[in-house]
Amino acid sequence: MHSGFGELRSNKWMNIRASFPGKNAKPGVLADIARIEAIWRDCLGTYGGPFLFGEFSIADAMYAPVAMRFNTWQPALSETSQAYVRRLMQEPAVKAWIDDALSDTYAVPYLDECP
Repeated sequence: MHSGFGELRSNKWMNIRASFPGKNAKPGVLADIARIEAIWRDCLGTYGGPFLFGEFSIADAMYAPVAMRFNTWQPALSETSQAYVRRLMQEPAVKAWIDDALSDTYAVPYLDECP
C-alpha cells in the first residue's frame, strides 16, 4: 500500500472520522480500486478467508488503511470486498485503532474537508 496505488492514496486520503461518499472517483482511482478488489478476491478465494491468507496477518494489517479509505469515501465495492472490510474492522487491533482515531479531537482542516 505504501508504495502502490498512488491514485487512491493521492485522491482518497485516510481520515477515519470523515465521510465523503462518492467523491474523487477519478479514472485512476477507480483502476486502483479495481486492482485492490481483484487482489482481495483472489486471496480470499485461494486461501478461503476469512482474511486474505486465512487467519489475520500482516497482509490484512497493511490493507487496513485501504479499508479505512473505503469507509470514508464509500466507493462501489463488490459484496466480497464489503464483507472483507467489515471483518477487518471487527478485528480487535483494527477496532482499537478506529476507536482511538474516533476519540481524537485534533483536527487537520485540509484533511477534514473534501474539495
